[in-house]
Amino acid sequence: MRKKDDSLRGTLIDSARAIADTEGIEAVNMRSIAQRAGVATGTVYNYFSSKEDILLALTEEYWKKTLYEMRTAVTADSFCGQLEEIFFFLKERIDSSGSSLMNSLGEVKKAGQERMESMQAVLAETLLRRMEQDPSVRNDIWNGTFTMEQYSRFIVANMVMLLRTEPYEFHFFIEMVRRTLCRTGDEDGTGDCGNNI
Repeated sequence: MRKKDDSLRGTLIDSARAIADTEGIEAVNMRSIAQRAGVATGTVYNYFSSKEDILLALTEEYWKKTLYEMRTAVTADSFCGQLEEIFFFLKERIDSSGSSLMNSLGEVKKAGQERMESMQAVLAETLLRRMEQDPSVRNDIWNGTFTMEQYSRFIVANMVMLLRTEPYEFHFFIEMVRRTLCRTGDEDGTGDCGNNI
């Protein structure tokens, strides 16, 4: 069996993305991808078993790229400020095309959800690192039954839920996080974390 060319796989995904961006997701199929990439349709089948398989790869790549770009897009100093920026960054990405990609998965939706769980784990790890770097986040609240790792997963689970609902109540959520994590001392209860909303 011939070894697959990773650069050709990338070209096929890029072709699928270009078609989805210009003509819509419904225009993505094996033949249109092959034509755009300048290869035979059979070549596309050497890399992807179906249109859904391509859309799954496209969705995964989209969210990996989104999480990568988020690292530089988030610039606030405090964790709560960063959390707010992360939420609205992800909301914009979902509204622009992330939602339509996930909804297009059809028969492989379960696989798409499993891959999204791995992306959520990456996001939880990112939040954990950001909490650790913010000196205004209280350290006295963590113990064996209430860990920073659990809290970062809790934040991600709730953000995902809020991203799926309209209208979302993000301001209530961020206030709850602020009151849990931040040292109090100001009359408004925001303490060292500041009021970023």
